Amino acid sequence: MTAFMRNTDAFTWAMESDPRLRSTVVTVIMLDRVPDWARVRERFDRISRMLPMFRQRVVQSPPPAPPRWEQAPDFDLDFHLRRVTAPAPGTLDTVLEMARLAEMADFDRARPLWEATLIDGLSGDAAALLCRFHHALTDGVGGIQIGMILFDLHEDPGTAAPLPAEPQAASGSWFTGYGDAIRYHARSAGAAVSTAVTSAPRWLYQGLRRPVAAVNSAVETAASVYRTVRPVTSTGSPLMTRRSLVRRLGVHEVPLRPLRAAAHRCEGALNDAFVAAVAGGLRRYHDKHGIAIGDLHLTMPISLRTDGDEMGGNRITLMRFDIPAGLPDPSERISEIRCRTDKVRSESSLPYTQTIAGALNLMPRWYIGSILRNVDFLASDVPGIPVPVYLGGAKVSGQYAFGPTIGAAVNVTLLTYAGTCYFGITVDTAAIPDYDLFHTCLVEGFDEVLALAD
Repeated sequence: MTAFMRNTDAFTWAMESDPRLRSTVVTVIMLDRVPDWARVRERFDRISRMLPMFRQRVVQSPPPAPPRWEQAPDFDLDFHLRRVTAPAPGTLDTVLEMARLAEMADFDRARPLWEATLIDGLSGDAAALLCRFHHALTDGVGGIQIGMILFDLHEDPGTAAPLPAEPQAASGSWFTGYGDAIRYHARSAGAAVSTAVTSAPRWLYQGLRRPVAAVNSAVETAASVYRTVRPVTSTGSPLMTRRSLVRRLGVHEVPLRPLRAAAHRCEGALNDAFVAAVAGGLRRYHDKHGIAIGDLHLTMPISLRTDGDEMGGNRITLMRFDIPAGLPDPSERISEIRCRTDKVRSESSLPYTQTIAGALNLMPRWYIGSILRNVDFLASDVPGIPVPVYLGGAKVSGQYAFGPTIGAAVNVTLLTYAGTCYFGITVDTAAIPDYDLFHTCLVEGFDEVLALAD
């Protein structure tokens, strides 16, 4: 049967009717020298053969079925792989400007939703690989899984294994989409009936045995669903209120061990210290403008990936909740963030993520925008590869991931690699027009958290 988009992916696809909510992800891989282009091309060819979505495009289905993945009839690997020479001065800022333009551009939707560009001519004979893909193609953890195919653990990995066979496009007539849509709805209805039949006796038994607990559980689930879908009518920040199509990218990096030590000292996790540092930077940024803040609205991707999931793919849900950015003490901020994120990760609505997303897909596009456009910031933590790796014989010296703002003023994405935390910063310049001041405040926010490790 045709592979239909998961409801969560269909949600990210549909919300792009507002271009400010695009879900383009950009990754910059810094290399110590120019890699062997033939080996790089071979690895992407291998990935496209192992992961069907890398050779598939998205096609609209007869409503109300979600869009479906379909083999691209004219797949051309060399369209998706490019090689350019960086203009002078060939620095990291040069690469970030190229990444900025890639972040703002839409995809050719008649083709698979990814591109990779090798940038040579950087200072010191270095190079960079700029990867761009749609979030429906994969999430951060899925991207790391794909990276394990792309990268080598040694400079010379030896002879490559034979390439898998090319996937074959399925043939079908003009009405195939309609038939698959009917089967999709029949399967969905059957699954709903099956769930109801198997769950009803348990619900009835619990309701008769513990009626108060059953009612409380139902009320809590309903409240949790509401917290997931409720519209946010205004930003928490009175300063970062405007939104636009223009982005500015920046980077920062800190050692992994002290950031984790700071988190543990406050009985938190690495992600708690990371979010606390970003929140501290936002507090300082508002202070510079003479504005006091309390809580800010945060969107945080929560991974739903299990051991049984296939490689790649998108297995996240977006949860929105408030963060105590106004707390000046970084240790108190980490502790409070830990409490709030624990509650979010245990929300009773999480098992119903696909159902909720399916319902949202039927809502007007303006409502989806109202859920996201008034979020203050987005923070994403991606556990990366812990050891040094190579690409086409060149050593990977650093990796930055730049996530989409999807309506927020700023997205800060943490990607760990070989003992270092690399932060990709994506700023909406209408919300934060003075990027240099913001970056200084963000660095100070990380410094005050890192000081807890001493």
